Amino acid sequence: MKQTALRRAATVSAVAAAFVLGLAGPAAAHVTVNPSTATQGGYTKVAFRVPNESDTASTTKLEVNLPAESPIGSVSVKPVPGWTAVAEKSKLATPVKVHDSEITEAVTKITWTAAAGSEIKPGTFQEFDVSLGPLPATDQIVFKALQTYSDGAVVRWIDEPTTDGTEPESPAPVLKLAGASAATPSAAAPAPTTEAAAEEGDSGNGTAFGIAGLVAGLAGLILGLLAYRKAATPRP
Repeated sequence: MKQTALRRAATVSAVAAAFVLGLAGPAAAHVTVNPSTATQGGYTKVAFRVPNESDTASTTKLEVNLPAESPIGSVSVKPVPGWTAVAEKSKLATPVKVHDSEITEAVTKITWTAAAGSEIKPGTFQEFDVSLGPLPATDQIVFKALQTYSDGAVVRWIDEPTTDGTEPESPAPVLKLAGASAATPSAAAPAPTTEAAAEEGDSGNGTAFGIAGLVAGLAGLILGLLAYRKAATPRP
């Protein structure tokens, strides 16, 4: 009876765990940006990772929106075999300076579209690389993304991070930006002084003399043993 009850309890626990994992799985498989951190004012290469959550349909298009309120002066897209990428620019309400040059428009949307046979199949994922910079002086960049499937379904990954730290239902990819370090680069190490160089030279010579002394000592020990054996051998 006890063994039967234990087996039933184990079965119920396994089913419950599988159910919980099944619910948690799809929530974790959203569009993300990797790496998820970068530095303000710097340049970085990010990859938008797109998993396919459908069991029957393939992902045929990805649209990523870049915020116009935090424009990025330089946006370059890496070609993906079997996909076409279109970067759309928009006029900026307020021009921004990039390397002492004023820009009045910036890329605000990138759309990748798959050719026939290149879609993201069920159970697979694809990454789309983008070079960005200089990054704005803001805490984060929220890239709202739309994922289109071959059956016409569109998943909108547009929810911004919550204030309490919990993950929203359809989170948008977020790139966290850290402030540039205020510390100045450390000065080059000074060349060793004459005294230091002399000490290093003395150290090297001392090592050489020590080795020579050890060799001489071993040679003397061997000669002494040979002499002892010769003396201990009885004469005829």
